[in-house]
Amino acid sequence: MRNMKIWVFVVILFWGGLIAACNSPAKQMHEGLWRGVFILPENEIPFTFEVKGKGSESNSVFLINGEDRFELKKVSYSNDSVLIPIDLYDVILKGKVTETTFYGNYLRRGANNKITSIPVKANFGALRRFTATNEAPAYSLEGSWDVVIISGNTSTNTVGNFTQKGSGLTGSILETSGDYRFFEGEVTGKKFFLSAFGGSSPYLIKGEFSNDSIFSGEFVTLRQTSKLEGKRNPKASLPDPYTVTHLKEGYSKIEFSFPNLEGKKVSLSDSQYQGKVVVVTILGSWCPNCLDENAFLSAWYKENHQRGVEIIGLGFERKDDFESAKISLTTLKNRLGIPYEILFAGKSGTESASKALPALNGISAFPTTIFIDKRGNVRKVHTGFSGPATGKFHEEFKREFNELISQLIAEN
Repeated sequence: MRNMKIWVFVVILFWGGLIAACNSPAKQMHEGLWRGVFILPENEIPFTFEVKGKGSESNSVFLINGEDRFELKKVSYSNDSVLIPIDLYDVILKGKVTETTFYGNYLRRGANNKITSIPVKANFGALRRFTATNEAPAYSLEGSWDVVIISGNTSTNTVGNFTQKGSGLTGSILETSGDYRFFEGEVTGKKFFLSAFGGSSPYLIKGEFSNDSIFSGEFVTLRQTSKLEGKRNPKASLPDPYTVTHLKEGYSKIEFSFPNLEGKKVSLSDSQYQGKVVVVTILGSWCPNCLDENAFLSAWYKENHQRGVEIIGLGFERKDDFESAKISLTTLKNRLGIPYEILFAGKSGTESASKALPALNGISAFPTTIFIDKRGNVRKVHTGFSGPATGKFHEEFKREFNELISQLIAEN
């Protein structure tokens, strides 16, 4: 009888503990700043993020790079696990959590449905992005640089533009197709470190100064590690972005007819666009530079469309079907509050975009921006976009953009 009582007591304890475990709230990451790292075979790429809110409905994660804060919503917890979706880029951060730790993986689905998986760990606290020494900077990275990225037998001429305050660094690298968005890091002695993770792919730059005007280093991505060579040049610049794409001989206009997000066909011949200056931007919801350009265009349009200007976005998406594209393009439109039409124009890729607009000599980059006058003639085509991370180059683009639009508006 005594053994029976003990057994009943054990059973009650077991079921009571099980019920308590099932009813216990899921573990959630502590609100505040976190430091994470992507763990590669030979490198770690650090990034910073902030957790805000409590509960499944209000919880968000903000990726922090310099002045940029990229919000990730729909964070979900279950027991000791968390899912952080980055919907625009088909990326998920998935892992096990306590209030102060995260161990998991970066999972990215490619165009061919292949999954890239990279280990990620993170710790709570306002920790330094890089765990370098506190040695005072021997040189400054401030200003513009000619930067060559060398991968195997291929070299790419780029431009670096950086701001340095004390030992702190921000800035970006520009190519003809666009920029790598916001980097953040520090200088310690003769060495400097910069990293970026805005939701798409993480990047790492490690460099060492030879003197005040020359550095060498490495540029690390998920796919490869390339060599870097930098030379200070206050006049560093890329080829004219208005000369890369142009109309073929014999053409003065472009034509297209694609469905908007409600499925209605839209073309430049519609009455809404007649007699107006029209900006056509070729974009993809998966494209970070397109995100930056459409954030600029969206704000600009709200202030200026009454001057007689319209904007149309032509979206080229990972999947070549309307329903899938509608979801991804609607996500982009809602995130940025885009007030102009976004059309589904085809599958992602420069070849697909070139076929969609055969009057042009070819689309070589996302985004590409086409300026059309009141008569429907293409006046200029701009390849790539220098986003806010590029500093003076972004300001130069905005100045040129506004001057060109004002010129086209003023024409009879």
